[in-house]
Amino acid sequence: MPIRTASAQWQGNLTEGSGTVRTGKGGLSGNYSFKSRFEEGEGTNPEELIAAAHAGCFSMAFSKALADAGSTPTSVETTAKVHLDKTDAGMTVTRIELETVGQVPGIDDAEFQKLAEAAKANCPISRLLSPGAEITLTARLAS
Repeated sequence: MPIRTASAQWQGNLTEGSGTVRTGKGGLSGNYSFKSRFEEGEGTNPEELIAAAHAGCFSMAFSKALADAGSTPTSVETTAKVHLDKTDAGMTVTRIELETVGQVPGIDDAEFQKLAEAAKANCPISRLLSPGAEITLTARLAS
């Protein structure tokens, strides 16, 4: 498997400086700053990038699980909400809330929920993050 990369550059001090992040193949790039990370300033931040990675990974894992079970989805749309909190150890990602909606013809809700939980457990990004952060999942079949 290929090794994936990304890079970041920061200029200045923590509160007044700024930087840029870029994925290795250039698919994503953006500016970030103290305000975009700890306040509501413009730009991105590491937690948003983790959220994007987790949402993308889960959507792919869930789509595979559904197809493997004979219910190929029309679409899977996932939002990940990453919570950055101050703990005794310092700023920490404590929780990630996955919210997914699947358009999946011919599946009942019980099977949908079972496969969603399995995808959450088996997604590589979930496995990476779950030892340190609580990961919750709300899965809904599109009507």
